[in-house]
Amino acid sequence: MTTISVSEETRRNLLRYASRLQLATGKKVDFDEAIKNLLGREKRPDLLDEACKPIPNSDRLVQDLYNERRKDDEILERHVRG
Repeated sequence: MTTISVSEETRRNLLRYASRLQLATGKKVDFDEAIKNLLGREKRPDLLDEACKPIPNSDRLVQDLYNERRKDDEILERHVRG
């Protein structure tokens, strides 16, 4: 099994799609099945490309996440010590 990275918005959209597909088919549908279904669709073959495109400014967003985590760790350390 391979892990892929997608934005939170893409993950939510894929989850919605998988849920609708599950309701339509009456069987459990995971992300793999949902993606396979999207790949097989002739109406919107661009959906997978759109779902997997890189997130703009992702390097900056990751750095922001690390900075915020560092701040959280500093606050926690102050509470633990004091």
